[in-house]
Amino acid sequence: MSRSFLDASIPDLVGKLNTNEKISLLGAPNWWNTNAVERLEIPAIRMSDGPNGVRGSSHFVSTPAQCLPCATSMASTFDKELLYQVGEFLADETKIKSSVILLAPTCNIQRNPLGGRAFESFSEDPHLSGMMAASYVNGLQSKNVASTIKHFVANDQEHERTAADSVMSERALREVYLYPFMLAQKHAKPWAFMTSYGRIEGVHCSESPKLIQDILRKEWGFDGIVMSDWYGTYSVDLAVNAGLDLEMPGPPRWRTPLLITHMLSSQKILTTTLDKRVSLMLEFVQRQARRNPEVVYGDGKERMRDTEEGRKFCRKLAAEGTVVLKNEGKVLPVKPTEGRTVKVALMGPNMKGRVISGGGSAALKPSYVVTPHDGLVNNAPAGVELQYELGCYAHRYLPTLENHLTTQSGKPGWTCSFYNHDAQDHPIFDKPIAEFILADTRIRLNDFLPDRLTTNWTIRVQGLLTMDKTTTYEFGLTVAGRARLFIEGKQVIDNWTRQTPGEFFYGQGTVEEKASVDLVKGKAVDIMVEYTNTKPPDGPEADRSQPALMRGVRLGGCEKIDPDEAMVRAEKLAASSDVVILVAGLSPDWESEGFDRPTLDMPGRTNELITRVAKANPNTVVCIQAGSAVSMPWVSGTNGLIQAWYSGNEVGNALADVVYGRVNPSGRLSLTLPTREQDIAAYPNLRSEGGKIHYNEELLVGYKFYNAKGISPLFPFGFGLSYTTFTTSDLSLTEPSSHDASLRVDVSVNVTNTGSIGGSEIVQVYVSLPEHGFTTPQLQLRGFTKVRDLAPGETRRATVQLDKYAFSFWHPVEDAWSVRAGTYGVFIGKSSAEMVLQGSVKIKQSFLWSGL
Repeated sequence: MSRSFLDASIPDLVGKLNTNEKISLLGAPNWWNTNAVERLEIPAIRMSDGPNGVRGSSHFVSTPAQCLPCATSMASTFDKELLYQVGEFLADETKIKSSVILLAPTCNIQRNPLGGRAFESFSEDPHLSGMMAASYVNGLQSKNVASTIKHFVANDQEHERTAADSVMSERALREVYLYPFMLAQKHAKPWAFMTSYGRIEGVHCSESPKLIQDILRKEWGFDGIVMSDWYGTYSVDLAVNAGLDLEMPGPPRWRTPLLITHMLSSQKILTTTLDKRVSLMLEFVQRQARRNPEVVYGDGKERMRDTEEGRKFCRKLAAEGTVVLKNEGKVLPVKPTEGRTVKVALMGPNMKGRVISGGGSAALKPSYVVTPHDGLVNNAPAGVELQYELGCYAHRYLPTLENHLTTQSGKPGWTCSFYNHDAQDHPIFDKPIAEFILADTRIRLNDFLPDRLTTNWTIRVQGLLTMDKTTTYEFGLTVAGRARLFIEGKQVIDNWTRQTPGEFFYGQGTVEEKASVDLVKGKAVDIMVEYTNTKPPDGPEADRSQPALMRGVRLGGCEKIDPDEAMVRAEKLAASSDVVILVAGLSPDWESEGFDRPTLDMPGRTNELITRVAKANPNTVVCIQAGSAVSMPWVSGTNGLIQAWYSGNEVGNALADVVYGRVNPSGRLSLTLPTREQDIAAYPNLRSEGGKIHYNEELLVGYKFYNAKGISPLFPFGFGLSYTTFTTSDLSLTEPSSHDASLRVDVSVNVTNTGSIGGSEIVQVYVSLPEHGFTTPQLQLRGFTKVRDLAPGETRRATVQLDKYAFSFWHPVEDAWSVRAGTYGVFIGKSSAEMVLQGSVKIKQSFLWSGL
């Protein structure tokens, strides 16, 4: 294909397109590309999932990628410059995957920490969320990769996510849920928006003229494209007329020549409207092709980028987002005393786990993983003696087995062979039509199938399994479709003839069927999974499966342990050690797109393990891997606590840097950690009820609820410890620069490192509004900055600029933003619960504003 398209006139191209070609441009041929029109030399462009890494265009044979920390970890840095660098890094990752669009960042609000995708969103606070998102988008688009900010709007839980109506006031919609998108549009102007699955005011967001046309395009001046979430288009004419430019994925369900032509002939869609949507798509494709001709017109291959520089950046990013929450007796950092060895016990269900991200769209195949155990062992300073015990398991599905598999020829992984069916619907096993070597025992077939497959087909995935211990192992098989497991030719698990529905693969699959097998250390055994895309032969589960939409199978396995004995061994090791480092939390099994968490509790016997180990040795440092909050009933008995989030490939190295003091932690909580579920602001409205989710907490999301109700959280928003100490002093506020929409106030303070080592401090600026007749949160974060690398004794002046956003509320009668004359409190906080300095600003004249 030539590059004449780059200089083509868009109106001329629209005039040359026939109706079917126009329709094709508003849909897609597959999961990850736009449609090309070869006759007019219009190229296809590719997109890829984010937000914490670039997976590429295949779930089935994924090209390994760098996995960055989750969004809650990124936001906990409170560092806009670092988030800009995240965007730059991901732009390079995107382009080596032959993509020019990243489906990121996720900019929804953590109104409920139990939401399945909470880890993908930056914060419970709309200002922090919006400013982090803007920096991320600016970095990404500075290197010509289009950001698709998502999910517009109120995609805050997974329960009935494609149907539920988020019921809230106009003030809550504007001041909380639209607010971060508005800030991102003001400061970064994303080139694409993705609509959410659910409804606002009873209307699906992908069909909402109010959201897409009135607010996004007219009020905010957005001039890019709006695409649906995957299968988040629900109509033909309603979505087109509302301004949804692109239905994803393809092949389209709605935007077919038959349906669109019928809408045109009946004038439910006007030709001018069709042409407007097509023009926006062509302008977008042309801009991305002009910006990235080497990618759009390249070879289309996906590559892996793994550099020493990249590893260092991801390690730094993970450490900067790590939050130390408790450090009694200065148990941290762990360092040997002169002339004495420090005995450190390593334990916990996640210590040797490869937990790097939550599940769903954010998941990817990492280029490498440094586990917490690897990081703590490989980075241990001289004089630190380490021992390990598991303690307990906490997986939902048995761990994957790819690290123990080789093909018959000795290559890492196992071989996947595709077979057609004959006229009697039997597999033709003597003639595979395609073969692939897979380095994963999670096989997803939703976005790829080889050519020439019959309607029904079968795969066999085979390899040699070699375990490193002689013992009994438990295996588990989960499937969307039908599958069975064979070891040494003997069927071990049947998830084929009868099935129990489960939550695997966005609720389209089964529970995990399990079996136990004795294996010998170092002895390879033949293992095979047979899978077919057909439904089970009978029973209600036959109607549950949707093999055309979600197809996949997952094999897991691990040593079968005596849970009581494992707990006792951990207690004994703890009692004989100086310090315990216990890594626990959640994983993609528990935090993922497709389902919400039922409870704040960590899984299995995790809380029991921590309680017993801390009783044996109070110098226990618990490191929590989770994208959001978990309950901590044992917290008073432990001397150390670290919120490690999901930290990506470099999790082990970053954790070691904080534990051993190579990095002085500066992370601050991007969300409130509640003591119990009943203290969550959204409680009890955590699920859809009759197709509606009632946002009864209104504006009081997160810390604003705790402040209003006088409830003490477990740990407040913005909280975090350092290995040094800081004082903040000499608050000064400039007079308002004007009393209209160009309003500006500068807030300045001195920050002094009063400790003995260098460190970084976060300046958090909160604002209170004067009485104006409408309920308003007591304090709202309206600015922040990071004062980096202060040497012991050093003082530095920090300034935060406040603008009209800091002093505004949405006036429901005027249908506009309102700044009222009066005295506004300006506070400097160590967290949302601790204000250390206070001043005030007087605005003499009320005014209204709209737009940005």
